[in-house]
Parts: sequence; structure tokens; C-alpha cells
Amino acid sequence: MMRFLRNVYATLTFLGVDPLRFLQNMRGLGWFWRDYRAFTKLAGPDPLFPIQSFYPMLHDKQESSGSAKGHYFHQDLLVAQRVFANAPATHVDVGSRIDGFIAHVAAFRLVEVFDIRPLTNQIHNVTFTQANLMQVDDQLVNYTDSLSCLHTIEHFGLGRYGDPIDPQGYLKGLQNLGRVLRSGGIFYFSTPIGPQRIEFNAHRVFSVGYLLDLFRTDYDVLHFSYVDDKGDLHRHVPLTHASIDAQFGCRYGCGIFELRKR
Repeated sequence: MMRFLRNVYATLTFLGVDPLRFLQNMRGLGWFWRDYRAFTKLAGPDPLFPIQSFYPMLHDKQESSGSAKGHYFHQDLLVAQRVFANAPATHVDVGSRIDGFIAHVAAFRLVEVFDIRPLTNQIHNVTFTQANLMQVDDQLVNYTDSLSCLHTIEHFGLGRYGDPIDPQGYLKGLQNLGRVLRSGGIFYFSTPIGPQRIEFNAHRVFSVGYLLDLFRTDYDVLHFSYVDDKGDLHRHVPLTHASIDAQFGCRYGCGIFELRKR
């Protein structure tokens, strides 16, 4: 029954209808009007700031000061800290979030960004090139000593962002990322982890063992961290056989690797 209800809810939200948000809004209308009446009474007949329109915010009273959870929050902060600590000569990023990881890194150093999606804004300390990293120009071979690709490779070849449909897109992307990085350079990589599958066309989910097999020939794993299904970070954990086989208890977690290219 619960699975049926979850499927119904997922279908409704896909269609733009969120029943839970609707119920929350209905509950919030009562205190909203009470606050409005109290405010107008206290403000008097000729306030310095007249109320000209309504813009109801009905959820903030029940929320915390912010959300320090989830894949992007933890990976962006952790990897930016590692880039700062390692202080590379250059740092190149492929496809990571502009308003998260890139903003963190740009606060303290220059970062070169490559993404298949356009970026029209000019951002201090960020240089941008629109590119498809399932293909790579020869001029980018051995280009940098520090490279990041966070929560990105799982999309390659699924067409979600206008990239060509290619079931092997993630492999081509990883091969080309390896070409961009110099020997001895550091590769910061993250992607969803759990039972291996595609949730088309959103993303792939990789098993940890499969990722380690992909990295085994060309990289040494310096650190592994992960975000669990609750959104909490587990930093620099050992890669034991039991944990790898169990996907670190994740159905849809986020594996964060710091790798050195041989």
C-alpha cells in the first residue's frame, strides 16, 4: 500500500501537483491571516511601509535555519576544502554545480569550468568553456594537475542536458577526464552510489565495487567519503570488502573519491 501511495505521489509531483505542499499551505493560511490582522492593527492607519500586495510564505515557521544535509551540500564543501588544502597550480572542473562547488572554490582561487550547458554570466575567478567531455580536444591532454567532476558523470549519454544519447557515455567521459589530468594529479570525483541501475533519464547509480574497478588501472584512492541515504556525510572511511558489497548501506547515496593519477 505504501509503495502504491509513493508511486501516486511521485506521479502527481511529476505532473506539477504536490499534495503534501497543498496540505501544508492550507494549514498555514490560518496563522497567516492572524499574523496579517495583528500586524495591520499594530502598524496603524498610515504606516511608513504600506502593504501593497500579498506574498505568502507558509513553510518557514516550521523550518530550521538551513539545510546542512544532502549530496550537494556535503560534496561541494568537502571537495572545496580539499582543493584549498592541496593548493594546486591549476584547477579544472567539469560539470559541477556553479552555485555550489564552483562558488566555493572561486572564493579563494581561479577555477576553469567546462560544461555542456551554457553559462552566460561573468563570474570573478571563473573561466568557462562550453564543451562536451565525451569528446576532448588534443590541446586539453595533460592540461591540469587538479580536476573535479562532482555529481556529473552519471548523466553522460542520457540526453538530459542535450548531450548525445550514448549508453557508454560515462565510460567515454571518464576516459577523457583521465586524459585531461596529468600524471600525479588529483582527481576529485563524486557520483550516486547504490545498487547499480539507470533511472532514465535522470541519472545512473553506480555500485562502489564497479567504480573501484574502473579506477584500479589508472588511479590510487587517497580518500573515500560518502553521503548516506539520510543526507549525512561520512568522511574518509575505509573501503572494506563488506562495506563495498553492501554499498555502504546506500540505496541512493553519494560516493566522493579523492584519487591520484599514476
